[in-house]
Amino acid sequence: MTDVASHTPSRPHGRRRRDAEFIVYFTLIFLTALPFVSVAWVGEVIRRKTLNLPGPLARAWCEADRITPLIYSA
Repeated sequence: MTDVASHTPSRPHGRRRRDAEFIVYFTLIFLTALPFVSVAWVGEVIRRKTLNLPGPLARAWCEADRITPLIYSA
């Protein structure tokens, strides 16, 4: 018989709790990235002649999600 009481499952380590400081950094980076990715998105729409692309909000969110942990962890 297995003793499950001694081996309780631990919380996954992949996702950290985001506190107020992280959210402030994320918001500032998101708002800063938004105009730049909007211009890049318009240029790509004109060049490819399609709207089947990730929008500027998704691109700014990805940039903020990529950059914020780098700043926050330092």
